[in-house]
Amino acid sequence: MRLGTRGSALALAQAQWVADRLQGEAELVPITTLGDRGLDRLDKSRWVSELEHALLSGRIDVAVHSAKDVPAQLADGLELVAIPAREDARDVLCGAEAVAALAAGARVGTSSVRRAAQLRAARDDLEVVDLRGNVDTRLRKLAEGQVDALVLALAGLHRLGRGGEAGGVIDEFVPAAGQGALALEARAGELDRAMLSAVIDEAAMACVGAERDLVAALGASCHTPVGAHAQALADGRVHLIAWAGLPDGSAWLRDEVIGAPRLAGGECARRMLAAGARELLRQAESEPAAS
Repeated sequence: MRLGTRGSALALAQAQWVADRLQGEAELVPITTLGDRGLDRLDKSRWVSELEHALLSGRIDVAVHSAKDVPAQLADGLELVAIPAREDARDVLCGAEAVAALAAGARVGTSSVRRAAQLRAARDDLEVVDLRGNVDTRLRKLAEGQVDALVLALAGLHRLGRGGEAGGVIDEFVPAAGQGALALEARAGELDRAMLSAVIDEAAMACVGAERDLVAALGASCHTPVGAHAQALADGRVHLIAWAGLPDGSAWLRDEVIGAPRLAGGECARRMLAAGARELLRQAESEPAAS
């Protein structure tokens, strides 16, 4: 089985984790995406479009993505076939123990519009710096003093064996939909589910599905600061928390619901839309992030 993946250290580590658990032999096929080339920086599909093209052309059999990078709308003829067991989905602060512990005016690095908005909503005195590059590059920039702290996904640090770099988990932030999870994409109807049984986690699939349903129902895009995080409950339902706000953090909405996985995302979105989320997201689309 040919597994397509981005060529970054984190993406290769994630794809190798999948390969090690599949039945039979698996070959990693690194593919350079638009995002890796620094193109289409504001389009989420920059991380997955080349992988989808490789699937549709038959160059690979499965694409291994970070689930948070996969747009709500997949390319025609493709489907998500597996979500493995999920890592810790939370954001973490590197360089400080907590957002509240940061000095007044501290420079905090992130490339995420969601993280930037939640930082500004929590502390309007912070200077949020657009900090790009892979995890190692960002940590190096922190060590060099280019920023006082930075926000990363705890899952990425764990997968790279750098969990010790985390200063503290930011429990008050709502992660991105799919954060901490991998998503396997393939041509619709072509793979035997039994071949993927070792990398299918039903609870993770239910939770990520609810998060993606919420994002789709809100009509959110990569330009809009939206968070969604679901946790599986013992009775088969999920507890879904959602956040949407303006890039400058001046206005935001947060809601949570408990319900069936296939219904929770839509129900939470309806509640947020009734509370004004549509107008908030439209404004977020039209306004650049604060500097």
